[in-house]
Amino acid sequence: MAVLSKIRQRSFFLIIIIALALFSFVLADVIQSGTFGTSANKVGSINGTDIEAQEFMQNVAMIEKQGQGTSTTQAMNNAWEQEVRKIILSEEFNKLGLKIGTEQLINVIKQNPNLAQNPQFLNAAGQFDENKFKEFLKGIKNAPDQTQWLQWKEFEKNIERFAIEQMYNTMIKSGVYTTKAEGKFQHKLENEKVDFDYVTVAFSTVNDDQVKVTDAEIIDFMKKSPKKYKSDNTTSIDFVLVENKPSKEDEQAMLSTIGDVKVKFDSVANVGEFVNVNSDIKFDSTYVTKKDLPIDYQEELFNLPVGGVYGPYVFNGHQCVSRMVAKKSNASAKASHILIAYQGAPQSTATRTKEEAQALANNLLAQAKANPGNFGMLAMTNSDDPGSKNNGGEYDNITPGQMVPQFNDFVFNNAVGTMGVVETDYGFHVIRVMDKYNSVLLGTVALKIQPSDATVDLIYTKASKLEADATENTDFAAVAKKANLEVVVASNLKGSDEYVQGIGSQREIVRWSFNKDTNIGDVRRFEVPQGFVIAKLKDKNETGLLPIEIAKQQVEPIIRNQKKAEIIKKKMNGNSLEEVAKASGATVQLATGVTLKSPIIPNIGNESKVVGKAFGLAAGKTSEVIEGSTGMFIIRTKAVTKATEIPSYESYITQDRTQNRSYAISMSYIALKEKAEIKDNRANF
Repeated sequence: MAVLSKIRQRSFFLIIIIALALFSFVLADVIQSGTFGTSANKVGSINGTDIEAQEFMQNVAMIEKQGQGTSTTQAMNNAWEQEVRKIILSEEFNKLGLKIGTEQLINVIKQNPNLAQNPQFLNAAGQFDENKFKEFLKGIKNAPDQTQWLQWKEFEKNIERFAIEQMYNTMIKSGVYTTKAEGKFQHKLENEKVDFDYVTVAFSTVNDDQVKVTDAEIIDFMKKSPKKYKSDNTTSIDFVLVENKPSKEDEQAMLSTIGDVKVKFDSVANVGEFVNVNSDIKFDSTYVTKKDLPIDYQEELFNLPVGGVYGPYVFNGHQCVSRMVAKKSNASAKASHILIAYQGAPQSTATRTKEEAQALANNLLAQAKANPGNFGMLAMTNSDDPGSKNNGGEYDNITPGQMVPQFNDFVFNNAVGTMGVVETDYGFHVIRVMDKYNSVLLGTVALKIQPSDATVDLIYTKASKLEADATENTDFAAVAKKANLEVVVASNLKGSDEYVQGIGSQREIVRWSFNKDTNIGDVRRFEVPQGFVIAKLKDKNETGLLPIEIAKQQVEPIIRNQKKAEIIKKKMNGNSLEEVAKASGATVQLATGVTLKSPIIPNIGNESKVVGKAFGLAAGKTSEVIEGSTGMFIIRTKAVTKATEIPSYESYITQDRTQNRSYAISMSYIALKEKAEIKDNRANF
């Protein structure tokens, strides 16, 4: 008892000691992981400009909120590209001294429909009033609550940046010029033609197993063109998936349970209450059409009598039993329409009068009645409804009350196939009733197909043993085979990636593979929705070049063909084209009217090097052996037909200038980005 008394007396000191020990443990981990390091709060840097984590993550959260279904990783990657672009271009804007004044800013604001058409800023004539707008800004600037003002300043900053970037792009496009000589050259490429005889021996005539390509040769090849084969740092992993699947005993038990549910389902009075008590998915009182039912069971479910029960059946990972609660006729409809708006109608940009709109609608109705199959095309070319014109004016599964009253009444009060014109506040609608749907209300008890607790324990034990075995045994494939599992390779993973091929969104696995403490050969178990993944780090590629698995797809065929070229070249001997053909087992063939603009040899394909050589040879002259894209060639030029001089090359100049200008903006940014010093720490977040 004395000992216990002393412990109680000193319990405060014990708590302090334990707390300090825990803090020391956490502190050591923090220091080791670099959280207190200089780069801990930096997502990266561009040309020495740091991207702060706090502001960056706020932007990520905003992108994630604005884009429905956007994952955090996708939002992070979008935010990163925005930051990179903003910093790189801002440097260029500052070098050029690009700025906009107040009047320019107002002009840009006028072009923004959300502001320019806001009734708050319109005068009596319906025009944007700068004074009203400035009074509004003055009001929110002096308001006690500065929220609106801060939001406006951020919006103004974005507008200003947009306007400066437009100026910058205009400057780039204005600097792109096509001369008359360049226009004449484009005419020559398109119209100068060559006829030539040739002998070719395809690379495919040499079997792949006759030439070997090593990884070292692939790497050396890429090193000669590092920019072409540039790559971010990547990792590759091998993994096996231990699926969290129910055993046969679990499936049998579930069938027994759902069978008991079916017996009781026949006689229950309150279907909704029964479903909510017994189902993993709550009762849904929505009426649905036949096409909205599970596709494999549409007929059986839709044709059930009221009170009838169907099942069990498997749908979306659940064992299901359904009971027909009620049926409803003409519950929804499908219709096509052509909206002809007029000046003054809500949301309308049309300039036609109301009378002109009605006349056009009546004319389109006559055309549609004469050729009903052309209704969709009439909608695409005439409708003022942007929400439906691109799909032929169609609206499917329209429910009563969904559309404006006049539209609603026409669709639900007329038979399928009826066409007519209806006036609403938005204009005149040419409407065609396409279909009417009956709907049903089903009560469904759905039990999720999942393993029992005992099976889950066995799966966990299996995964843990597999992790331990793979850690001890370097032959991962042998360990997997012993467990009757298949090894999957996930290669070319980048630090900013979210998805791992074969198992979906697995950001944690990607981060682990890039962690500086994870070494090649390390093994780790991950819990995933499908079960457990046992991953082994196969490779870390920090060379700045494509990983070898990806490079093989691009580079190996090139090197292989180069080696095949040497073999084929030795066969192509002779003093004439005919002798070469005989020696190599080929035939002399003729290509006529080939241009440099389209250097395609019939039945062979694109061979720009061969065609270029043909233009460079004098008539009757024979070339040396040429290594083409598809094989080895020897050619003999027959004739070159020169392009005819034309009075003006303006069309060629315009076409070339337009094409070059469209490329210039994107290519200039790509060049700036390639030149920039970019440090990317996203893999740590």
